[in-house]
Amino acid sequence: MRHERGRTPGLVSDRADGTLARVNLRVLGVAVAALAAAGCSTRQMALNRMASALADSTIVYESDNDPEFVRLAAPSTLKTVEMLLSQSPHHPQLLMTACSGFTEYAYGFLHVESVLKAADAAASAELKARAGRMYQRARGYCLRGLQVRHPGLTLDAIAADPGPALRPMTAEDVPWLYWTAASWGADISLAVNPLQRVGEVAVVRALLRRARDLNDAWDGGAIYEAMIAFDGLPPLLGGSPAAARADFDKAVELSHGKSVFAYVAMALVTSDAAEKRTLLERALAIDPASITSRRLTNLIAQRYARALTAQSARSPQSGGR
Repeated sequence: MRHERGRTPGLVSDRADGTLARVNLRVLGVAVAALAAAGCSTRQMALNRMASALADSTIVYESDNDPEFVRLAAPSTLKTVEMLLSQSPHHPQLLMTACSGFTEYAYGFLHVESVLKAADAAASAELKARAGRMYQRARGYCLRGLQVRHPGLTLDAIAADPGPALRPMTAEDVPWLYWTAASWGADISLAVNPLQRVGEVAVVRALLRRARDLNDAWDGGAIYEAMIAFDGLPPLLGGSPAAARADFDKAVELSHGKSVFAYVAMALVTSDAAEKRTLLERALAIDPASITSRRLTNLIAQRYARALTAQSARSPQSGGR
C-alpha cells in the first residue's frame, strides 16, 4: 500500500478467510521465536532479510488490483513487522514499514470504510475509532524512526517548536516526515472533538512543509496532496483557499493528473458544490492502473470518491469527512 475486523485491531479478519491469517500468524510467530533464539550475527542477518522481504511486500500490495485481497493479507504482514520489532525495536526498515503500513491500512480499510458506511452511524463511528487507534500506532513508529535517525529528538521538542526541531532533517528524512504528518493529521481529523487538538495542526503543517522544502517532488506530489487538507482549513487555523488550490495544481502536475487522491482531497475542501462534483468526476475517470505503483491507492481513493458523490447527491452541503 502507499503504502479488521477481529478481536485484536489490525490482527486478523473476522470472516472465514481469517482462519488462514491466524494460521499464517502462528507460523510467523514460530519463525520470530526461532529468530530470537539464534546467535547475534545470524539473527541480525536473518532479521535484515526478513525486513527487506516485508518492505518489498508492501510495494507488491500497492500495485495489486484487488483491495479486498490486500485487506485480508496486510494484517498478517503488519503483525509480523511488530513481532520483529519486539526483537529489534530500532530497526530502520522495520520501523518505516510499520510507520507507512499502518497509516495506509488505517486509511484504506478503516477510514474510507467509515465513509462508505456513513448511513450506519454506529458502524461508521466504530470504524473511525479503530482508524484513529491505527493512526496513533503508526505515528508512534514514525516518531521512533525519526528518533533513531536523530538521537535526542523528542515529541515534546517537535510539538513545542517544530522549526528548530526539524531543521536538522535532510532529504533522506522526507519519507519519515511525510508519514508522520499523514498519520498524525488523519488522527486529528477523526477526533471526536478536533477543536481540542487544534494546536497540533501547526505541527503537522510544519512536518509537511519541511518535507516539501527538502524534496517537493517526492512520490509524485504526495506531499502536496497531503497539504491540500491543511491549507484548505479556515484562515483562523492557518488555512488559505489560494494555498490549497496551489497545492492541488502542483499535485496534479507532479502526478501528471493520474493520482485520484489529489482530486478527492480538493473536493473535500472546496465550498463550491459544482466544483466538487467536477473534481469527483475527474477522480473517477482516472484509470487506476495509469500509475502501477499507485494502483491500490487509486482504487481505494475512487471508492472514497463514489461515497462522496453519493453523499453530495443526498445532501449538497455534506462535507463527506
